[in-house]
Amino acid sequence: MATTADFRNGMTIEVENEPYNIVEFLHVKPGKGQAFVRTKLKNIKTGAVLNKTFKAGEKVNEIKLERIPAEYLYNESDVYYFMNKSSYEHIPLNKSSIEDAVPFLKENLVVNILSADDSPVGIDLPTFVNLKVIETEPGVKGDTVTAATKPAKLETGTTIKVPLFISVGDVVKIDTRTKNYIERV
Repeated sequence: MATTADFRNGMTIEVENEPYNIVEFLHVKPGKGQAFVRTKLKNIKTGAVLNKTFKAGEKVNEIKLERIPAEYLYNESDVYYFMNKSSYEHIPLNKSSIEDAVPFLKENLVVNILSADDSPVGIDLPTFVNLKVIETEPGVKGDTVTAATKPAKLETGTTIKVPLFISVGDVVKIDTRTKNYIERV
């Protein structure tokens, strides 16, 4: 059992007999009345988002997820295949259970498969991934305004904002939590 004081981003709890990941939370202490915790939860199985408020000190069941190191292999339509690094077993996951991670998946990327009761429910990406820029507009000489950005399409097909000096062929480091550019590698 855990209390609202134990909440942290990424923690998995049981709400209405369903496993939810805490996406974000905020402790609120109003001038009058009891303190409470406002949370944004994501259902691990369905991907549905739930906004829920807990009383301060309320107890919840924490779900311990097993993390299995695995390597991303390939996908066939909406099914993504991973290989367990220790047993070499192939593990299929539906796109709906890993939707947030799909824009950063490239072949041979090592991830952690989250497993509850011996059934995979999602994946945990590394904090940073390096991806190659395959399409972006060239930077124009003289465009040196601070924090100016432009869109860039990455090798996985996702588009992010990058600084003007990034060009096609550059490899960039991306923070998978915020989906933001960090640096050129």
